[in-house]
Amino acid sequence: MKKIIFCALALLIGAANAATIEMKVYGLVCGFCAQGIEKTLRKNPATADVVVSLEHKLVAIATRDGQDIPDTELTQALTDAGYDVKGITRTQRSLDDIRAELKRAK
Repeated sequence: MKKIIFCALALLIGAANAATIEMKVYGLVCGFCAQGIEKTLRKNPATADVVVSLEHKLVAIATRDGQDIPDTELTQALTDAGYDVKGITRTQRSLDDIRAELKRAK
């Protein structure tokens, strides 16, 4: 039983400190939109890198080790900039993997 509790706790901690935050964002229409989002998100000290895909309505953020950005903060930053956040997911995919997937999809 202790092993099950430990494994569950480890999974929860891992999810809370996931390295990548992926967001579905509507309202992205041009390169200027992408640049504005990147600039806004890079202001956060927990942000290590950002990828924005207009075609896939995707904004992905790599966070610094051991850091996270609350969903409310992300949603607020993007809605204040005029975008509509439809979903936020934390994953272990690297931004390099996301970039490669986006490149293959073109």
